[in-house]
Amino acid sequence: MREATLNQRGLFCFLSRFALFVTRKQRLPVIFLAYLQLMQVSFRLVNTQHSARDGQPPYKNTMKKIALVIAVAIASLSSAQAQTAQANPLRFVVGAGLTAGGDKLATAEYSHGGSVDVRAGGLIAFLGGVDYRVNQQFSFQGTVGFHVDQASAKNGDVTFKRFPIEVLAYFHPTNNMRIGGGVRYVSSPKLNGDGFGAGVYQEFDNTVGAVVEGEYFFSPNVGLKLRYVKEEYESNYVYRRVTYTEKTKGDHIGIFGNFYF
Repeated sequence: MREATLNQRGLFCFLSRFALFVTRKQRLPVIFLAYLQLMQVSFRLVNTQHSARDGQPPYKNTMKKIALVIAVAIASLSSAQAQTAQANPLRFVVGAGLTAGGDKLATAEYSHGGSVDVRAGGLIAFLGGVDYRVNQQFSFQGTVGFHVDQASAKNGDVTFKRFPIEVLAYFHPTNNMRIGGGVRYVSSPKLNGDGFGAGVYQEFDNTVGAVVEGEYFFSPNVGLKLRYVKEEYESNYVYRRVTYTEKTKGDHIGIFGNFYF
């Protein structure tokens, strides 16, 4: 009995301090109200006596009450964040996603018989930037990212990496959805390898592409976007004193998860 009470008090202290931190960080009255609501529910939890109910051990009742406290806290803070998004049109965004497509740049073959292609449209991307809500119908977003595809093993790897900069504009048909597009400038695209892939090396010119995408918001702070990117890379090489230009398509589709704050 004493151990359960101590565990409850520990949970109460943790949730209360977390809510107080958010209150001080955001400096918003609505989050302060969420904090007070969380304290009230937590206080009731601390003073609840543990007793078996419907043949269940006391700890199961405790877990139900803990779940209730967490649910109330999340609901309160989500409501507070929604009002924060409306009051502050300029927010930061970070995200990550998976992409697929583009021409094949290299193939890594493994001793067990498998192989992995490195493509101009793959594979993993990270981004960070700012998002600005002009009004109820329109918004803008600017981001800087890192985009990479890689085939790796213990004895080496082959990597295609680049650094995209994007400026996008959106139209909001509903509060939870927006569609838009814009320009994507890709800096320092390069294919290189080491170890087993030491002979692989190719630099590409910086390029400009186009982006079309749609994003669905599960909450004001969490979005899921689907996109299509059209871009092309060029590289020059000299053969018998003649310079040739090789073109590589980097068109790809992608799915991203974004967090706004």
